[in-house]
Amino acid sequence: MPYEEFQRLIGKAGLSIKEFAALLDMNPNSITNYKKVGKVPIHIAILVSLLSTMKDDGKDFYPILEKARSYAD
Repeated sequence: MPYEEFQRLIGKAGLSIKEFAALLDMNPNSITNYKKVGKVPIHIAILVSLLSTMKDDGKDFYPILEKARSYAD
C-alpha cells in the first residue's frame, strides 16, 4: 500500500500515526519511517484497512484491539 493511501486511511479511521502506533505497541517513528520507502508492509496495510472500514461502518475497534492486547500480557 502506498504510504499516502496509508495516511488517508489512518485519517479516515480517526487516528493519528502516533495513536495508531500506540494501539499496536509500536514506536511512531517505526511507522513514519515507511514514508521514506513509499509504502507500508502488508500487515500494516491490512490493519489500517480494517480499522477504517470498521469506522465507516460505525463500529468501535478499540474493544477488539484491547482484547487482542490482553493476550500479549
